Amino acid sequence: MVKSAPPATNIHKPSKLEGIKERSNFLREPVATELLQDTTHFTEEAIQILKFHGSYQQDNRDNRVKGQEKDYQMMLRTRSPGGFIPPELYLTLDKLSDEYGNHTLRTTTRQGFQLHGILKKNLKSTIAAIVKSMGSTLGACGDLNRNVMAPPAPFKNKAEYQYAWEYAHKIADLLTPQTGAYYEIWLDGEKAISGEESPEVKAARQRNGNGTISHDGEEPIYGTHYMPRKFKISVTVPGDNSIDLYTQDLSLVVITDSQGELTGFNIFAGGGMGRTHNKEETFARMADAIGYVAKSDVYDLVKAVVATQRDYGDRTNRRHARLKYLIYDLGVEEFRSKVEKYFGKTIEPSQPLPEFKYQDFLGWNKQGDGKLFLGISIDNGRVKDEGSFQLKTALREIVEQFNLPIRLTPNHNLLLYEIAPEHKPGIQEILDRCGIITNAKDIEPLVRYAMACPALPTCGLAITESERAIPGIIERIRALLNKLGLKKEHFVIRMTGCPNGCARPYMAELGFVGSAPESYQLWLGGSPNQTRLAQPYTQRLHHNDLEKFLEPIFVFFKKSREKGESFGDFCARIGFDTIREFSANYKPSASRGKNTGGHRITVRDDVYNQLKATAENQGKSMTELLDQALRNYLKSEE
Repeated sequence: MVKSAPPATNIHKPSKLEGIKERSNFLREPVATELLQDTTHFTEEAIQILKFHGSYQQDNRDNRVKGQEKDYQMMLRTRSPGGFIPPELYLTLDKLSDEYGNHTLRTTTRQGFQLHGILKKNLKSTIAAIVKSMGSTLGACGDLNRNVMAPPAPFKNKAEYQYAWEYAHKIADLLTPQTGAYYEIWLDGEKAISGEESPEVKAARQRNGNGTISHDGEEPIYGTHYMPRKFKISVTVPGDNSIDLYTQDLSLVVITDSQGELTGFNIFAGGGMGRTHNKEETFARMADAIGYVAKSDVYDLVKAVVATQRDYGDRTNRRHARLKYLIYDLGVEEFRSKVEKYFGKTIEPSQPLPEFKYQDFLGWNKQGDGKLFLGISIDNGRVKDEGSFQLKTALREIVEQFNLPIRLTPNHNLLLYEIAPEHKPGIQEILDRCGIITNAKDIEPLVRYAMACPALPTCGLAITESERAIPGIIERIRALLNKLGLKKEHFVIRMTGCPNGCARPYMAELGFVGSAPESYQLWLGGSPNQTRLAQPYTQRLHHNDLEKFLEPIFVFFKKSREKGESFGDFCARIGFDTIREFSANYKPSASRGKNTGGHRITVRDDVYNQLKATAENQGKSMTELLDQALRNYLKSEE
């Protein structure tokens, strides 16, 4: 009987977490016991199991006081295949964020929502409310399959998009933990009413094939030990890289025939972003093409890939436990061979595919069935009310009044859809009143294509700032580009506060990866469509040196780019040695002025927000506006 423990050939001692999973009684303990205790936080062992239920224990570092207990709080993450958020769930999340959270919602890079600031005593009520509103947090974190991604666009006249949604949901169901722990703990054993699971998914989960499942215990696919590490899956359509397909453990690409009927899927495997500074054995990696599978065999193929990672993934060294390392160590051919032994068939060669391109679907669009959808850009994914920007209020009013479903995007944005054309003016009025931009052309391009992880103050892994730092970083980069005569230039910027890569910086044209307080490792050379891995250019750049460091690179780009060439493509083509040589010999032009942007001033939040709004209304940068205002003020004082 196949177990989910390491294979017999593995003579190394399993990691500590393997024992915690084994002792948990299929994710029940010690969470169930500690939840009843009158404490402000969980123990380390409970924290590890709590992740499988969709929650991380954090503390707000801004509120740390020496000699006092940490400001413990819980982060909750939804499991939302394909980014689907029904209207009743959104309104519940909005209410919970005010009642128990920090009054904001955070969209994730895997198409879910996160709630921050929940106290331990309110965790059960929060999860129960989510489940009763057609939501779930089960499997949003932990060593198992995470949220399954799919392009968010609700095109009703493009069958391949509907297939991507359908199979994202079905594969999510196939790999959902079967333990009763989730409902026992959070709903006192009451099974929530949810959509009926497909009979083909039920049958596939129990079909053993060649050792893909175990009949011992409650988890036929995962077994006692679940996966060696997290496992990420996406389903997309040919040409649509809105889901960063090369960063996934497993990606399926919908293949249809000339009549638009689904025939099967191209398979990619072995992508992953997480790494550790100064540990060369850890690295970001792009997925490899594995082959093609007919639609009738897709569930067995998915199970075969999962079983291969489950049984051969590294359970000793968690830094080496992702599927990307298994494929790197084995090689693609040997990996495919192991998958085929579980699959019971030879994997067919891949079908031809067009070039993949990034899309964000922002602004007003047609669904193809007479209805509309609207893509709304959300800076860093933070849904909040701040100053004249009242996004949280606007979304609540729209969902309440028009009962619209939402699709979250993999790039921190959201789509409202199923909009009747006659409702467009009413929705637009709410958004205009709340200061929300709906014309994609009016969004600052550097902001539009940027992403940042939450980082400080709540993420325990953060080395430095990310979400709170990137608005200022982008503003400074825009000012520098304008100064250098690159006013219309833009590129993909991504930032993380640590090397784990949650905002996928290693696929960006310009990636910032936290390496020390106020300092970042700089990555260059990713492509605008996220189809090429970036490379590390410098190990530690203090944010105060940003302009001085980037100016020669941007000048070289302006001087030596090919026609229509993007910044990332330029860096990849010209090579880092050539860029470094140019930078070393670069002397700033006197005509550009002495100010390199190194001086910093701080303003209150309300002044900052007013300054930002005014700058956007006037089509200027905040730096230009502030410089003008200060010059006028100082002149009046003379």
